[in-house]
Amino acid sequence: MSITDAATFWDGVYTARPAATDPRPNDRLAETAADLPPGAALDLGCGAGGDALWLARRGWHVTAADISAVAVERLARLARSRGLGDRIVAERHDLRESFPRGGYDLICAHYLHTPFDLDRASVLRVAAHALRVEGRLLVVDHGSATPWSWNQDPDARFPAPLEVAAGIDLDPATWTVERADAPRRIATGPGGRTAEVTDHVLLIRRTAP
Repeated sequence: MSITDAATFWDGVYTARPAATDPRPNDRLAETAADLPPGAALDLGCGAGGDALWLARRGWHVTAADISAVAVERLARLARSRGLGDRIVAERHDLRESFPRGGYDLICAHYLHTPFDLDRASVLRVAAHALRVEGRLLVVDHGSATPWSWNQDPDARFPAPLEVAAGIDLDPATWTVERADAPRRIATGPGGRTAEVTDHVLLIRRTAP
């Protein structure tokens, strides 16, 4: 499918949802970054912007990227309305074609899944190279599907965190896997529906230039 198709699909996903007024951060980001000193962060697939806003409120300067122009525009407006417009830069990127510029102390990629062709390993490898020394890449993937997910394929496969790490293929002399596990949590979906889900969590730290 074409890049235009992908952008149209995700614009449609966000247009169908009411604009979030106070989006929450992802649980795995909050538990990972709560004690990190603020710096420069990159949020890949920023969606409604809960992660970007949470980081900005804690002093981070955040570049928030998404393929959906609807999501990017909504987040930019929300950041300005919250007095965080100087801490959040929202940019539209199709990660098959472009990647935000700069060096980062934290890069998060939460649920970067799509029905379109995307070489995730290459994207995450580029992200790892965009880390500053001692910076961290947090990759959180679905380890199970929720009843409200757009992907209800019964044959869907959820690669384990160490399998994702192997696919990124980083030099262990420069990057270290700090966490690779599969915790469970209660997720809340549209209309307040809840379900127990599994997250696949991978945390990689850059240890050398």
